[in-house]
Amino acid sequence: MDKLAYEKQLYENGYRYICGVDEVGRGPLAGPVVCAAVILPLDDIIEGIGDSKSLTAKKREKLSEIILKKAIACNICRIEPQKIDEINILEATKLCMKNAVEGLEIKPDFVLTDGNMTLDIDIPQQSIIKGDALVYSIGAASIAAKVYRDAIMTEYGKLYPDYGFAKNKGYGTAVHINAIKEAGICPIHRRSFTKKWR
Repeated sequence: MDKLAYEKQLYENGYRYICGVDEVGRGPLAGPVVCAAVILPLDDIIEGIGDSKSLTAKKREKLSEIILKKAIACNICRIEPQKIDEINILEATKLCMKNAVEGLEIKPDFVLTDGNMTLDIDIPQQSIIKGDALVYSIGAASIAAKVYRDAIMTEYGKLYPDYGFAKNKGYGTAVHINAIKEAGICPIHRRSFTKKWR
């Protein structure tokens, strides 16, 4: 399938600033959820964009650099664990996506989101299941968000060395869960996600 099919169709319908939005970090036990909103030029295509999870860390970092450089506009937002515990992960993800879109320097004409999300924004929008793998601009947002969040979790790994954050990025690996059982939780853990091991 042509990963630019959605953008091309929207462009033909008169939309010029088409924004892709994706999140990273809905599932981890620790750390923020991160969302990126990206508007890319459609006449200067970046090769290799797709679902961030299917790329190596090195490839993602290289692509993220190019995406940020070529983007007409890009904004990355995060919602912290305390807020996730307060409003739940689904609402936190929607809020993060909304903040990412509304913080763009250029207001998009149309917003494409990954998954099944309706955002509280005054811009036409469409959500696409597996959009990060199927849609160019959502794939770009997924890469930018993943690289940004991985860097945050690597830094947290230095602050809280017991949990292996640099490797597991906050996800519930055996090493991470054992560390919670032994050392308890740290300030970046999501309390609503870690109840059963405390």
